[in-house]
Amino acid sequence: MTGRTIAVLPFLNISPDKDLEYFSDGITEEIINALAQIDGLRVISRTSSFSFKSKDIPLKEIAGTLGVANVLEGSVRMSGGRVRITAQLIQAADDFHFWSETWDRNLNDIFAVQDESSLLIAEKLREQTGHFEIGEHLVRKQTGNLEAYHRMLRGRYHVHLWNPVDAQRAIDLFHQALEKDPQHVESYVGLAEAYSFMASTETLPREETWALHAKHTCIAHDLNPDHPAVHHQLANLAFFTRGDFREAVRHNARSLELKANYPNALHYRALLHLLGGDPSEAGRCVQRALDIDPLNPESQFYQAYFHYRTHRFEEALNLYEALLQKNPRNIPASIVRNYCLLKLQRPGEALSSLEAMPDEIALPDEWLGIRCLAGLPLGNNVESAACLRELEAKAKDPQAFQAHSYLYLVYANRGEATKAFEWLEKAMAVNSSVLLISFSDPLAEALRSDPRYAAYQQRLYGDVLLRTATPPDKAPPMEQGEAENSLRRLGRLMREEEAFLNPTLSLRELAGRVDIHPNQLSWLLNTHAKCNFNEFVNRHRVEHFKKLARNPDLGHLSLVGLAFESGFNSKTVFNTCFKRETGMTPVSSFNVEHPGSEF
Repeated sequence: MTGRTIAVLPFLNISPDKDLEYFSDGITEEIINALAQIDGLRVISRTSSFSFKSKDIPLKEIAGTLGVANVLEGSVRMSGGRVRITAQLIQAADDFHFWSETWDRNLNDIFAVQDESSLLIAEKLREQTGHFEIGEHLVRKQTGNLEAYHRMLRGRYHVHLWNPVDAQRAIDLFHQALEKDPQHVESYVGLAEAYSFMASTETLPREETWALHAKHTCIAHDLNPDHPAVHHQLANLAFFTRGDFREAVRHNARSLELKANYPNALHYRALLHLLGGDPSEAGRCVQRALDIDPLNPESQFYQAYFHYRTHRFEEALNLYEALLQKNPRNIPASIVRNYCLLKLQRPGEALSSLEAMPDEIALPDEWLGIRCLAGLPLGNNVESAACLRELEAKAKDPQAFQAHSYLYLVYANRGEATKAFEWLEKAMAVNSSVLLISFSDPLAEALRSDPRYAAYQQRLYGDVLLRTATPPDKAPPMEQGEAENSLRRLGRLMREEEAFLNPTLSLRELAGRVDIHPNQLSWLLNTHAKCNFNEFVNRHRVEHFKKLARNPDLGHLSLVGLAFESGFNSKTVFNTCFKRETGMTPVSSFNVEHPGSEF
C-alpha cells in the first residue's frame, strides 16, 4: 500500500442546528473532490468514505478496508454567519496524528476556506508521504449566492439517497437553487443526475424524463463545457436516448480526460470496452474504479458484470447475491443474477428468483423476457410460446427497448438466427439503446459463429479506439544543473543555518529559502534524497538531538527538553521519528541521567 493514499471520512456536524448535516457532508465532499484532482494521490471517493458515517469502527480497520495509509477526519460548526472547520491527518497503521488545523472564517468566504484548507491538507500530506504536484488552487468559487450553494448541497444530499422520494426532493431543491442563481452549473448537473435516476428506474415517464435530463445537461454544458460530470451525462444521453455508441465513447473519454479518477466515468468506460470487445481494458477500468471507490455498490456491480461478460458466471453470481443481500431492490443486480443462473443451466432457480422479486422492481418486460428464456431449456414450450407472442406484441411500441432486446436473445437461444437478426434490424431502426448492451451478451453467444454477426458488430460499435493512451513521460521540473545547485543551497541551509530547528518549518517555507517552487523541492527530496520532507527534516533533528544528548553541559535538560531544542514540537512525533531512524527508543539509546525524562 503506497503512502500517497487517503480517505476523507464524513466531517461531524457539531453545529447547534442538527439539520445542518447536509453542510458538513458538503464540505467533506468538496475536500474529496479537491484532493482527487491531484495527480499521484489516490483519494477514496465519496460513496466508499461515507459508508462509514456514524459507525464506531477503529481507524486502522477503516483504512485497511479502503486500502489507504492515511485518513482525514474533522468537524464543521456553523453558527451566526461564521463557520469553524477542524481537520486532522492520521497515519492509520500506528494511529499517528501528524497534523491538525482549525479555520474560523466568515461564512461568505466558504469557497476560499475550502480552497485554503484543501491546499494545506494536500501540502501536509505531501510532507508526510512523498512527492506529488499541487496546483495554486484546488477549489473554485461556484456561485456568488450563498443560499443557492446551500440549496444545491441539500439537493445533493437527497439525490445520494437514491430513492424516488428523495430524488424528487432533490429536484425541488436544485430548482430553488437556480432561482437564486440561474447560472449555477452544479445545480444543473444535480438535476441531470436526478432525472437520469428517475428515467432509468422508470419512476417517471421515460421519454419526458430523458428530455428534462437533456435540457439541464445542455444548459450546464453551455455554462461550463469542461465539466467532467457534464460530459458523463452527455455520454448517458448519447447511449440511452439515441443508441449512439461512438458519441458515448467521445464524451466518456472527455470526462476522464478532465477527471481521471472519476468512478462513474470509469464504470462507463468499462462497459464500453466490454461492448466493444476489449475485456482486458475493461478489467483495468474496473480495477481503477475499485481502487478509489471499493465499497460503492456500482463499482461492485461492474466488477460482477465484468466476470459475467468474461464467462466467469459463478464468480459473478456470488457477487450479485452479496449485493442483493445488502439491497434486495437493486434492479440491475437482480436482472444479471438471473442471466448468470441461465448461463449456469439453472433456469428453475431463475424462475423462482422472478417469483420472489419485489413488485416495485419487477419491470414487466424484463420479467416476461427472462421467463421466456428460462422456459426454453425447461421444455415449457406452451408457456414459452405464449411469452414470445406477448413480447412480440409489446415490441410494436418503438420505445419498448427491453422487449426488442429480449426478442433478439430469445430467437438466438431458439436457434433462429435469421429471426434474431430481423429483430436486431428493427431495433436498430428505432435507435434502441438496450440493444447496444444485449447484442454481445453471453446469452447471444450462439450467434457469434454466424457471418452476419461481425457485420452487425461493426455497424453497432464501429472501429472506435477505446484504449486509454499512455500519457507521455513528464519532463522533470528542474534541469540537472539547476537541481544540483538547489541541492547545494539546501545542504548549506540545513548544515550552516540549521533551518530544521524551526519547529513549524514547512516544505513551502523551506522552498522559499532555497528559492525554488515547493513542487520542485518536493521532487528534489523524493528523487535525490529518496525521502519525503518530514523524513528529511526530522533526520536532521534526530542527529542534532544525538549531539546535544552527548553534551555533558546539557545534562540538566530532560530528553524531552533536548528534543524541543532540536526542533521537535511534540514528544510523540519525536519518539516516533527517533525509533524510525535508529530502531531504538531515546532512553535505550542514551543510557544517561536526564532529570524529568518521561519516555
